[in-house]
Amino acid sequence: MPEHLDLILTFTGGLAAALFFGYITTRLGLSPIVGYLLAGIAVGRHTPGFVADEGLASQMAEVGVILLMFGVGLQFHIKELLAVRRVAIPGAVAQIAAATALGMVVTHLFGWSWNAGLVFGLAISVASTVVLTRVLADNDALHTRTGHIAVGWLVVEDIFTVIALVLLPALVGHQADPAAAAGAGSSLFAAIGIALLKLGALVALTFLLGGYVIPKILAYVARTGSRELFTLTILVLALGIAVGAAKLFGASMALGAFLAGMVVGQSEFSNRAATEALPFRDAFAVLFFVSVGMLFNPYQLGNDWPLIALATVVILVGKPAAALLVVRVLGYPFTVALGVAVALAQIGEFSFILAALGSEMKVLPESALNVLVSASIISITVNPLLYKATPAIGRWVARRPRLSAWLNPAEPLPDGPEIPDGEDEHHAVIVGYGPVGRTVKRLLARNGIRPIIVEMNVDTVRSLRASGTNAVYGEAARLETLRSAGIETAEALIFTASSVADVDTAIRLARELNPGIRILARSNYLTETVALDRAGAHRVVTAEGEVALTMTEFVLRSLGATFEQVERERERVRQELFGDSAT
Repeated sequence: MPEHLDLILTFTGGLAAALFFGYITTRLGLSPIVGYLLAGIAVGRHTPGFVADEGLASQMAEVGVILLMFGVGLQFHIKELLAVRRVAIPGAVAQIAAATALGMVVTHLFGWSWNAGLVFGLAISVASTVVLTRVLADNDALHTRTGHIAVGWLVVEDIFTVIALVLLPALVGHQADPAAAAGAGSSLFAAIGIALLKLGALVALTFLLGGYVIPKILAYVARTGSRELFTLTILVLALGIAVGAAKLFGASMALGAFLAGMVVGQSEFSNRAATEALPFRDAFAVLFFVSVGMLFNPYQLGNDWPLIALATVVILVGKPAAALLVVRVLGYPFTVALGVAVALAQIGEFSFILAALGSEMKVLPESALNVLVSASIISITVNPLLYKATPAIGRWVARRPRLSAWLNPAEPLPDGPEIPDGEDEHHAVIVGYGPVGRTVKRLLARNGIRPIIVEMNVDTVRSLRASGTNAVYGEAARLETLRSAGIETAEALIFTASSVADVDTAIRLARELNPGIRILARSNYLTETVALDRAGAHRVVTAEGEVALTMTEFVLRSLGATFEQVERERERVRQELFGDSAT
């Protein structure tokens, strides 16, 4: 079979299987990641039926890892970490250390080397960003104290994963080399030192040179107004810096992609970059999970089940116990500590990235991925159910005064998520900043309502930000853009430009995020009002309608009509043009 046909069959078959199993698991209330892993098992060589090409799948999975890490860097917010740094940093470090140590001990009981145990322990110590945010969002806990701590905790784990990707080849690879072992400690520290120097050079070059060059490149491309060119630029930057990091600095491509995402994320293009790269990231990230599932051998479960069971216990009991203890010792209530601990009781994408590195270094045995895939499926399946049970556990504790007094602090909480300046003010989102947008902005500001501008002209966004006005660069019809503009708590959404693309989509998204928001839309033609009304706009202003009303008033006044006659005729025209929506 021609190689290009193999590629197409692997790509299509993998995505089709992921769609099928992902849909089923989602309908069952589970994470789609479980479905993607099951899809990989279904198209792998260990199960009957269609068999995808493992080599091609792994190559496409590399692209998935790059885009996944680029997305992590893009959404990396240091403020989220700083707001809960007193608990997230020591908590994450302590939990990673505890889970890694437990993983090393458990695997050593089964005859694994300490190096293999170290990599495996690190892999089960980090939680899945996708699963955690989904669980918190489904339980309306993402913007609570528990959610903020858990997200900050994940940020620390993300940083740790990046550092591990850099240091593991130097640390584990050096110890695995008998010739290097003869040189003992000094050469080991030298290898780690060289790795850190390369990391420092890569970070410095990326942020100093990339921080100046990348925003300029994106600005030039953005001014062309071409969505395709902007998307292509994002992909080239992510893949180019990832490959450059590997070729020039000997670092992992995942690290290069993470740094590229951080640079873009600090610019005004972060929201649009996340929006444009999201479909590609999701598609290739799905193939990454599929490729992991393809390595799973169900016929080995009879041999691997004892280790799978113990690894699952570490993930579902050991990790959350360490997190619960740390959060509680740092002075937080039992309910907060329990919520954070349970939310982190699972493993996902970063576990497989670390395991893939361990397999590449020939450190992990073949059964390692089998164990990780099994433990991941179990933990991702059980985790949402465990989190739903946390309120009941909290109420059970509250009904027992002595136990509650022992588990909860008497003193105030040591810290909390910081509220960004102005977040507690009344605010409205204005889409478009032409003459109408400027007028509406001034009107809102004079009446104590903070305007937040959504605009596709990068120069306008920069000018607004320089003047102290909140401005978001991106398309209003994209979820990330609306969230960045604070649509969940906005009092109104106002479309002041008739040229905004997909206004009806933007209105529907705004309604989903904030059902009580007031929406005023603008269009050129009367025929467009029906779609906008159905989407959920409270009022639609049309150019045709306003021209007709203005001309009616002018003609009548020129003929000497009274004020009452003019108003009566205007109302008739309005009813003829707009019907019931005129009210």
